[in-house]
Amino acid sequence: MRIWCCLCFGEEEDNNKGYKSMKDRILGNNGEELPDDNPAFDWRSVFDGVDIVGNVSVGRNEEIDFDMNWLSSEVEARNGNYCGGERMLNVNLNLGLSGEASSSSTVHKEETDCDTCSKRPKVNSFSLDWDNHLLQETSYLCPMNEGGGDVSLSNLLGATDDEGKDNDISKMEDLDVRMDLTDDLLHMVFSFLDHIDLCRAASVCSQWRAASSHEDFWRYLNFENKQISSDQFEDMCRRYPNATTINLYGTPNIHPLAMKAVSSLRNLDALTLGRGQLGETFFQALTDCHVLKSMTINDATLGNGIQEIPIYHDSLRLLQLVKCRVLRVSIRCPQLETLSLKRSSMPHAVLNCPLLRDLDIASCHKLSDAAIRSAATACPVLESLDMSNCSCVGDETLRDISQTCANLRVLDASYCPNISLESVRLVMLTVLKLHSCEGITSASMAAISHSYMLEVLELDNCSLLTSVSLDLPRLQNIRLKLVLQKQESLTTIALQCPNLLEVDLTECESLTDSICEVFSDGGGCPVLKSLVLDNCESLTVVAFCSTSLVSLSLAGCRALISLELRCPYLEQVSLDGCDHLERASFCPVGLRSLNLGICPKVNVLNIEAPQMASLELKGCGVLSEASINCPLLTSFDASFCSQLKDDCLSATTSSCPLIESLVLMSCPSVGCDGLLSLHSLPNLTYLDLSYTFLVNLQPVYESCSRLKVLKLQACKYLTNTSLEPLYKENALPALCELDLSYGTLCQSAIEELLACCTHLTHVSLNGCINMHDLIWGFTGDQLSHIPSISISPHGSSLGELHLPNELPKRLLENLNCVGCPNIKKVVIPMAQGFLLSSLNLSLSANLKEVDIACYNLCILSLSNCCSLESLQLECPRLSSLFLQSCNIDEEAVEAAVSRCTMLETLDVRFCPKVRNIFDANNMPYFSTEHDEVAGCMSQFETHFQQPSPIVRQ
Repeated sequence: MRIWCCLCFGEEEDNNKGYKSMKDRILGNNGEELPDDNPAFDWRSVFDGVDIVGNVSVGRNEEIDFDMNWLSSEVEARNGNYCGGERMLNVNLNLGLSGEASSSSTVHKEETDCDTCSKRPKVNSFSLDWDNHLLQETSYLCPMNEGGGDVSLSNLLGATDDEGKDNDISKMEDLDVRMDLTDDLLHMVFSFLDHIDLCRAASVCSQWRAASSHEDFWRYLNFENKQISSDQFEDMCRRYPNATTINLYGTPNIHPLAMKAVSSLRNLDALTLGRGQLGETFFQALTDCHVLKSMTINDATLGNGIQEIPIYHDSLRLLQLVKCRVLRVSIRCPQLETLSLKRSSMPHAVLNCPLLRDLDIASCHKLSDAAIRSAATACPVLESLDMSNCSCVGDETLRDISQTCANLRVLDASYCPNISLESVRLVMLTVLKLHSCEGITSASMAAISHSYMLEVLELDNCSLLTSVSLDLPRLQNIRLKLVLQKQESLTTIALQCPNLLEVDLTECESLTDSICEVFSDGGGCPVLKSLVLDNCESLTVVAFCSTSLVSLSLAGCRALISLELRCPYLEQVSLDGCDHLERASFCPVGLRSLNLGICPKVNVLNIEAPQMASLELKGCGVLSEASINCPLLTSFDASFCSQLKDDCLSATTSSCPLIESLVLMSCPSVGCDGLLSLHSLPNLTYLDLSYTFLVNLQPVYESCSRLKVLKLQACKYLTNTSLEPLYKENALPALCELDLSYGTLCQSAIEELLACCTHLTHVSLNGCINMHDLIWGFTGDQLSHIPSISISPHGSSLGELHLPNELPKRLLENLNCVGCPNIKKVVIPMAQGFLLSSLNLSLSANLKEVDIACYNLCILSLSNCCSLESLQLECPRLSSLFLQSCNIDEEAVEAAVSRCTMLETLDVRFCPKVRNIFDANNMPYFSTEHDEVAGCMSQFETHFQQPSPIVRQ
């Protein structure tokens, strides 16, 4: 249970329970209780989908978090290895892997085939995490040596050719806790485990030890950022000579470890190094590692930093030297296909890689223009070149590259200010990225047009670009972003791009309305689907007629006055910030929802949307003409459309017969004729007429027979007899929620409504100044004579409760009377409010007496009822009681909650008379003579009055 009072005490979480039956079935435990020291371990997660007789029904392909602590405790318990509840072990796995937490290296290329690097053939992905808990966790699990000596990894997973290992195996076999699993099934289960859990599994029995040491599980050895010594690494290489993938990034002294890897692991396929220094001898030794296909070196110094480093290898296909420090590098790899020198500091690079297809030299600031030209032209089959942020590159280098690399398809020359592309012909390009290239002007468009196979063109922030004229039949994506700094502006665009799919012209502030012709039918982009014109502040009259456009964004076009869209397949439109839009036409469009509430000046609206289901005009206060033809419309919000008249509402209900929710809040121009037209909406269940000038509700009673929710907030012109048809004539028989907040109905009308309209489940009477005492059915003196309610001791379902037949049975579940200033007394007997589950009387400043007996009441709020003096509760299901800022004393609170045995939250913040809640140790408690209250209070989380305003539930 929790008591709110601005002090926060953490809640305890229940430990997982219920594993005993599972242990008994698997281990054959004959009813004896075995210790379970690790409640975090979920045995069931291991064999999820695998039954005990060996049938497999695993239907998911994911890693399982397999913790073997519990199973190991079972083994040790059976072997008598418990000493006073603690294990006295001294274990050394001969790994000593303590140090920093694992972190990823800066670059790990996605091109590497993860399946071939996986340590197991049955797992999609694998990441070994040798964290600094390995030593402790494995020592916690391993069986104890009789001599108290160390148990090394070799003793745990090695062969049985020495005497110590044989002894260990025999001890494990003597435990006789082998699972009834076939080797194939065990292999399948273990394929989901990482190396930490495999070590734990090895301590269970000899079968599990043999299975966990299978080489399939140890082909990928990841020591990233681990403090592993040369001896430890050498032992691992000796133990698993068939390992194919090694990650030594961030290990101390990477050179000797790398040397050991390439010299002893003859099947090494992928190697990752970094954060250290690699000597020249390592690169010389690479030639002995014949099957190496992939090598990544990140953030390292190659050689002594002032010498040439040769990298010669006949089988290498992927090489990444990222952020490396070296004077000169010479690469001769006849099979190399992908090379990255990104962010490296070498001023010279010599390449002899005839099959190289992908070259990344981005941000190699020290590479000269001549060095880049020499490197790229030495790769005749090059297909992708990233030379972004190489500021020295010019058009002459690009011309040479275009002549030598005839197959170049992808070029990223962003942030290269010396490139203008004049006289450059890159005929085979499909992707061209030229972000922030100051040399790109309108004259560059002629050169770009020769790349007739272009599919993606990016020209963001090319600030000297004033016009674009392109004839690119295959172009699918073009992005133009203009940032003006007292420079000429892009004013015209001419495109002939029959395959262009996306255009982004964000912040092209000088584009004129003629741009609409370019992207309409017949404008040269017949299959255009997405168009972004955000912050194009010169657009005033926009009209698009397109049979292909699916998405249109005009956000921030503040000068836009008129919008006309004839786009039958348009599904998305953004008009954020178009706050000067006056006329809008969507005829026809494929929109499913539309929000024009952000366009407060719209006064003329036409919508024809066959698929539209939701329309929001909230805030269109000057909208006077509206034609809405949306046959599938179900939700219509016209809040604050003060000029919306009856004729418009009638036309809308006639053309949109499926409307279920209609909000006409603050629509004072809607009258009886408009409300009578609601008979055209047979599915109408939600109607909001709040803040209107309605005098009677007869049109609603006649037109909305299926109405379930009716909101009439602040309808101050309704008479006291306006609601009589609800409870006298059974009008609106389906109505279950009624909101009369801030109304002027008299006390007697409210009492009759609550007493006789028994089918209501939710009623709101917030701020009703004419509401006085809330006494249901009986006065306080008569309350003691109400017949008792029989509740079965074996349950609490409604079928076991017996109500007196002579008392009315209300369906009310939720009653809100917030801020009713004249309520002084509330009396609700059990039978009258039997189904009431939530009662809110907050901010009722004159409320003095509350006497409530409600069996199903769960939430009661009396916060800021500063006059409250008497509180009597008989609410066995009450879970939350809010008494914030009340003057009620502590004894009254204790007495009130004495029968609320399910109370979880009690808010007594800022209650001046509730103070004695802390003992000398400042621990929460209630000093009371009532055993019931003491038992109840033991569940509380207390939050009592303190300076901090923080409230936590």
